[in-house]
Amino acid sequence: MKSSSEVEFVKQLQENQNIIHKICRLYTSDEHSHNDLFQEITIQLWKAYPNFRGDSKFTTWAYRVGLNTAITLYRKKKRTLDTIEFQSSYHLIKQEDYNYEEEEQLKLLYSAISELNDIEKALVFLYLEDKNYTEISETLGISEVNARVKMNRVKGKLKKILNP
Repeated sequence: MKSSSEVEFVKQLQENQNIIHKICRLYTSDEHSHNDLFQEITIQLWKAYPNFRGDSKFTTWAYRVGLNTAITLYRKKKRTLDTIEFQSSYHLIKQEDYNYEEEEQLKLLYSAISELNDIEKALVFLYLEDKNYTEISETLGISEVNARVKMNRVKGKLKKILNP
């Protein structure tokens, strides 16, 4: 029998899995890597869920865990994490198919974003998700003023990349 926290976690993850897909899209370049990173982020979310106190929204917390996982994995180029064994029949999280063709218009933007460093990518991602600077600063662990300054610098970088 599933505990109420397991049921709530699965529900929240299913409702918000596009957050994880977007993070994976920013930090990977092929479907296999995307699926690997999706799995790693899901595992890290599950491991961290008992410590989720609800002080922030689930989405803000998921952004932070997901971005930290992606940055850590790809900064160190290591793909080994301690995992928790669980029976797949207990956790039936259906991963929706992620259609890359639907985002043809975004390829140019993603290409430009890929030239940014890891922190800048995270900042742009949260900005494109319509997060306000307070949420961005909470998620990235920086001050609100620092988030604004960094975002203005990143906008300038992206303009130079997209319009050389």
